[in-house]
Amino acid sequence: MAMRKKQNLILVLAVVILIIAIVLSAFVYINSQKSSTVSTQSITLGVIPLELNSLIYVANDQNYFAANGLNVTFKSYGSGLASMQGMLNGQVNIAFAAEFVVAEEALANYSFYTFGSIANYNIYNVVTRADEGINNISDLTGKTIGVAFGTIAQFYLGSFLELNNINQSNVNIVNVPNSRSAIDLENGIVNAVVTYQPIINQIESVLGNNTVVWPAQANQLGYWDAVCTTSWAIAHSDALVKFLKSLIQAENFIAGDNDQAMAIVASTLNYTSTYMADVWPNYQFSVGLDQAQIQAMQYEAQWLVNNNLTSTTTLPNFLNYIYFNGLETVQPNSITIIH
Repeated sequence: MAMRKKQNLILVLAVVILIIAIVLSAFVYINSQKSSTVSTQSITLGVIPLELNSLIYVANDQNYFAANGLNVTFKSYGSGLASMQGMLNGQVNIAFAAEFVVAEEALANYSFYTFGSIANYNIYNVVTRADEGINNISDLTGKTIGVAFGTIAQFYLGSFLELNNINQSNVNIVNVPNSRSAIDLENGIVNAVVTYQPIINQIESVLGNNTVVWPAQANQLGYWDAVCTTSWAIAHSDALVKFLKSLIQAENFIAGDNDQAMAIVASTLNYTSTYMADVWPNYQFSVGLDQAQIQAMQYEAQWLVNNNLTSTTTLPNFLNYIYFNGLETVQPNSITIIH
């Protein structure tokens, strides 16, 4: 009798263990199915194929976007202004542009946010040719200078001339897209251009020792901003947070392995390692919202007003164009803007 009770007890225990095992297996299966069916959010980025976007290229190469549930595609533009206009026209979800363009479009009262800068840079130069008698900055007087209108290059040119006591009325400033700056300078259509690498290298490969280069930014760092429409930010706040998380992971990667980061960007953009080593010091790659950017936009917007390059004369409150929630969720200490 005792033996039979013992056998029955063992049988009951075996059944209980089997039931527990089945329940646990079902639980694990159901949860694995849930995690595998979580939808990946698709976003389209409007980018200029330049090292300015290194955080994006590193995040993409290291699969940070995918790991955070994003499917990212790229659409190339020739300038930050074109990228931003593409975003405003619904061609892309997120665009990247200089803070000058952000200020410019805010003056035009478009509905958008910038939710973080992803790089600071000092890359713009005035490039001219010595064989046309331009050896000193003062020699630009009476010359034709090509610059992409509506971009921060136009602002840097204006500041450059002012700092060197050259009135804009004493030079002929014409609209030359950055993609044509090397060709127009080489062919003598313009006497000087405002541009950056790798276009400067292209010019030097043709003009050689006749190339004259002067820094245009006067050590004023530019901000490369991520921007989206206000409606997209509100409707896709979760995707925006995932995007920022990915970029901050890329920022940490660059801080930890600078050489590998340069190799990733060089491979992405088909640059040489020598070129990357040369231009890399001109950038600071980090995600943030800096108080200094607000001050820069106020100054740049006033410059636009003073030079009659906008139809409005009243500066907006740029805080209305900043989306704080994303970085406040992900990395609040990267925000120094007072709000």
